Amino acid sequence: MIDVRLAATRLLASLISQQGSINSLLPEVMKTVKPKDTALLQQLVYGTSREYWRLDALARQLLKKPFQAKDIDLQACLLLGLYQLREMRIPPHAVIHETVELTKLLNKDWAKGLINAVLRRYQREAITLDQQLSQSSDIYHWNHPEWMITKLQHNWPDHWQSILIQNDIKAPLTLRVNKRLLSASEYLALLDEEGISAGLSELSQHAVVLAEPLDVKDLPGFDIGEVSVQDEVAQLSVPILAPQAGDRILDACAAPGGKLCHLLEEIGGQSTQVDAIELSPHRITRINENLARLKLDTYCQVLCGDATSSEWWDGNCYDRILIDAPCSGSGVIRRNPDIKILRQNEDILKLASTQLSILENLWKMLAPGGTLVYATCSIFPQENERIIERFCKLHTDALHQPINLSAGYSRPYGIQFFPKFNSHDGFFYAKLVKLDASGSSNA
Repeated sequence: MIDVRLAATRLLASLISQQGSINSLLPEVMKTVKPKDTALLQQLVYGTSREYWRLDALARQLLKKPFQAKDIDLQACLLLGLYQLREMRIPPHAVIHETVELTKLLNKDWAKGLINAVLRRYQREAITLDQQLSQSSDIYHWNHPEWMITKLQHNWPDHWQSILIQNDIKAPLTLRVNKRLLSASEYLALLDEEGISAGLSELSQHAVVLAEPLDVKDLPGFDIGEVSVQDEVAQLSVPILAPQAGDRILDACAAPGGKLCHLLEEIGGQSTQVDAIELSPHRITRINENLARLKLDTYCQVLCGDATSSEWWDGNCYDRILIDAPCSGSGVIRRNPDIKILRQNEDILKLASTQLSILENLWKMLAPGGTLVYATCSIFPQENERIIERFCKLHTDALHQPINLSAGYSRPYGIQFFPKFNSHDGFFYAKLVKLDASGSSNA
């Protein structure tokens, strides 16, 4: 077992160096600390990641010169110390002492005096520094990378401030109730019996939103498949796709399987063939685990395949295709704060190219009269409505169908959701119908 702050520092250094994400790194790191320290480890990692750009701006102001690349671990150490001083109820002297001791554990005793001096200076000048940086630095004020602030200002001039604010507020824990076993109202009653406060969603008839986050192991019925964790806006994929008995359906880019399981809960057991493809074998394991817990593994076929290729396809067209496209994740930053550290501006163009390639490839597999739903958890139009607009201009057999919902913002192509306090994440949907040779949609 290693010191919990050392574990957090090493993980944060990996994030800053673009070597992994919290989701990919944290499970293994948690095994290296004492069980009683796992909650603290998560708080340190998620909290420092959430406040990263504000903490980084502070560090740059406090240091005479930034750390060299070989000392990224010291940068992570300093940011961790600043986070604890600012956000945690730990006596300042204890924070400073523990952070200085970290330099020894990192085998960099030479930095002991530097870290001590910087943290003590922050302790003395915190109010003044906050006032100065709030006025002089957009990065500090909005706690996001400059490129993201600028892009959101350009893309969403009426919404960018709200988006940035919501990104830094923790998201609620939202559940999807398995309609095959019980209703959302019935599950709400079970929660009430357990003294767990929650409410029904206004967006999804199967969603329950908890007042406070909870370990899934403590949720009644989770182990027997009565509920799954899924944001309420992500639960709209199935009603928008509107599957019918007898349909041949494809769920593309299916991991970790939330939308696939929801689809199977809706139609499982009907005379319907459902295929799911996922590129990563490791992520397929996650899909299969979710299917097994919900006892849905016999209702679909999970294939290891690339959505930009047809090597896995048997040549039979699908009636409905759901594309949960790989994207920037910019709509779920509040759940994955390291996105603000890991994502770069140039990534958006690369992702858009992949998204269009997936659309082009899978469109060939859609039967005339069939429906395709394109979804991302992004708030950037470059990954969303502009992809659909470009695709429709390239394909005369693609008919865009407006999605009429009481929530979200209808766009010329698709519907856009922004993260909302104590409610849904940022998300995008578009619905296309494939015209037959006569120009009819049969829809």
